[in-house]
Amino acid sequence: MLFLILLIIIVILAVRCVKVVQQSEAYVIERTGSYFQTWNNGIHFKVPFIDNIVNKISLKEHVMDLPAQSVITKDNVSMNIDTVMAIEITDPKLATYGVDNLENALEKSVGTALRNVVGELELDQTLSERDSINAKMQNYMDEVTGKWGVKVNRVELKNIVPPKEIQNAMERQMKAERERRAQVTEAKGNKESQILQAQAEAEAAETEAKGRANAEIEEAKGKAQAIREVQQAYADSLTMISNANISDAALKLKAFEALKDVANGNATKLIVPSELQDLTTLGSALKVSAEKEQK
Repeated sequence: MLFLILLIIIVILAVRCVKVVQQSEAYVIERTGSYFQTWNNGIHFKVPFIDNIVNKISLKEHVMDLPAQSVITKDNVSMNIDTVMAIEITDPKLATYGVDNLENALEKSVGTALRNVVGELELDQTLSERDSINAKMQNYMDEVTGKWGVKVNRVELKNIVPPKEIQNAMERQMKAERERRAQVTEAKGNKESQILQAQAEAEAAETEAKGRANAEIEEAKGKAQAIREVQQAYADSLTMISNANISDAALKLKAFEALKDVANGNATKLIVPSELQDLTTLGSALKVSAEKEQK
């Protein structure tokens, strides 16, 4: 019976001393009060009453949402800033023995780093240069936490809350800036509209002028063509007369007929050509005219 009891005790101890470490964990083991080794993932056996698991470390990235820190800028503006920090334990031994209360130490270190970085900047820089502040704080925290076996992957400013009067002034400034931009945009739009309208009017005037010029050119070409045709007809008539060998008597008769037509008009004065002043010539012309009428 005693043997059975001892056997059961041994089995229980053996089961309790066998430890399975998960992939994302690490165990820090002490033997007789001193650091012995770090167990990584796998099956491990702990010596009863000698080995002790002093710390179970998670190797996952841990995001710490740190409380708001009160900081003062270079131009003496007090504000509250919330930060978020992502850390990863790279050395479980240092994380266990390097610092007492790791999370509290990280929180205090972030607050110190934030005051140092923001204290060198003015309010406008603090609000506009978050990426630069994040990078400076990460470098500072890496130097501090390296001896703790902790890797700071990133530090980010979550929220910046300036005093109420500063917020009101910033809102008024942003409102004025928006109104100024709206006025500038409206002025640019009006300017572009006027420019486009002027260009359109200039193009219309140019087109109209070209149309008038083309019309005048075509009209002038038509008049010139008409004059050429009249002159050509006159030249052709002279050529025909010259080629017809018309007698002097017929020409004089035509002149007399023309003179008669003039006399039948409203003219009060009649000028007789010098060729018709000769009575003999006039008689001959009348004779020829009479003969033509008889025929």
